[in-house]
Amino acid sequence: MIINCVAYQRGQKLSDIPVGEIRANLSRPDCFVWVALKDAEPAELAALQEEFALHDLAVEDAQKGHQRPKIDEYGSSLFVVMHLIEQIDAEVHTGEMAIFVGPQYVISTRHQAPLGFAEVRRRCEQEPELLQHGPAYVLYALMDTVVDRYFPVLDALTLRIEEIEARIFSGQTTRAQIEALYDLKRELMTLDHATVPLLEVASKLHGGRVPPLCSGLPDYFRDVYDHLLRLKQAIDNLRDMVATAISVNLSLITLQENEVTKRLAAYAGLVAVPTMVAGIYGMNFAHMPELQWRWGYPVALATMVLADIYLVYRFKKAKWM
Repeated sequence: MIINCVAYQRGQKLSDIPVGEIRANLSRPDCFVWVALKDAEPAELAALQEEFALHDLAVEDAQKGHQRPKIDEYGSSLFVVMHLIEQIDAEVHTGEMAIFVGPQYVISTRHQAPLGFAEVRRRCEQEPELLQHGPAYVLYALMDTVVDRYFPVLDALTLRIEEIEARIFSGQTTRAQIEALYDLKRELMTLDHATVPLLEVASKLHGGRVPPLCSGLPDYFRDVYDHLLRLKQAIDNLRDMVATAISVNLSLITLQENEVTKRLAAYAGLVAVPTMVAGIYGMNFAHMPELQWRWGYPVALATMVLADIYLVYRFKKAKWM
C-alpha cells in the first residue's frame, strides 16, 4: 500500500498529495515527489509506472523481489535494490527495499520489513538546504539509514559470540554450542550478502563515472561506502571468530572424550587385576599352588587390594583419575 506521497519544492515540503495530482505538481519548477510504499501491489506499481514513466525491467524486479543488492541506470533514472536487516526484540528480520530515483521523483517500496522510514522523511525535511539537492539526497538518506541499521545487528551478533565463547571455556562444550555457532555463521552470511554488493552500489555513486543525478553529493555517498567497508571488515573478523570458536569447541569436546576414555580405562584396570587373580584361583584344578594353604585366601585378597592401591596411585599420578 502507499504509505505517503509528498511534493517538495526547493527543499521545502509543499503538501501531501494523492497519486492523481502527481503530474500537476511535477509541472512546477524545482519540484519533486517522494512516494513511499509497503508491500506494493502490482496495480499500485503499474499506476506509478504510468505517472513517472518507470522502466519495465525495474518495475518487474520490484514486483518479483528477491533481488541481489544492485544499482541499474536507465537513462536519467536509477533503480536501486537494498536488503533490509533489522534487529527487533532480539530477533533478526530480513526484508528488501527497491528505490526508483529520477530527476523529479523518488519511489521507495519495502517488502517484509516491519520498521518504516518515517524518521528519514523527518530528517530530510529538517535539512532543507540538503533537500534542495532533490531526489539524490533522499536516496543518500535512505541508503545511510539502511546501512546504519546493520550496525546494531552486528553488535548483537558480536555479543552472542562472546557469550558462547564464555560458555565454551567454562566447560559447557555441548552440541548446542556448535548449533548456536552455526546459526551465527548463517546470520553473518546473510549480513555479508547484504553488505558486499552494496559496496559496489555505493562505489558507483562517488567514484569514477557518477550518474548525473548524484553528481552533487559524492562526499555523502563516500560516507556510506566507508560505513559499508567498516561493516565488511567487522563481518570478516566475526566470521574468523566463529570458525575459531567452532574449532576450539570441537577440540575441547575431543579432550573431554579422551578424559572419559582414560577414566574408563583406569577403572577397567582396577577391575582387571582382581578378576585375573580370582579367575586363576577359580579354575578348581586339584594341584594348584597354595590351594590348601591356610592363609591362601587372605593373601589372595590382600594381593588384589595392594595391586589396586598401586594402580590408583599410578593413575592419579598420570592424571587418569
